[in-house]
Amino acid sequence: MRYLRAESPAFLKGHEAARRFFAACFESQDQRHEHLLVAHVDGNSRCLHLERYSGDAAEVGIPVRAIIADALRLGSAGVIVAHNHPSGDSRPSEADYRATRKLARAGETIDLAVLDHLIFAERDSSSMRWMGLL
Repeated sequence: MRYLRAESPAFLKGHEAARRFFAACFESQDQRHEHLLVAHVDGNSRCLHLERYSGDAAEVGIPVRAIIADALRLGSAGVIVAHNHPSGDSRPSEADYRATRKLARAGETIDLAVLDHLIFAERDSSSMRWMGLL
């Protein structure tokens, strides 16, 4: 018997493709709490796996060990991280910046690129890559 995927893998090449993909993912999430999404991609920017983590109204941590373990298991070339801010302010916090840098440093040890960290608020989004923070 032959098995087929239900749909083609998402192509997350470029900021706008990633922004649209994650914006659609956040539409179905409870916006009163922070949620973290991590897309593992291959060398051609195809999404291999999407992992979800939930937080509370004030924060969601970046589970560096779990992300690195998943990347090793999946053979990921890179990850794109995204989370929402229930506060309505899409600017990254100092904690967002520190956690993203920690993930990027850990990723470097296994040749895993952190391609971007997108932050979504009610009406807009921010890209840490575009802001020069990655």
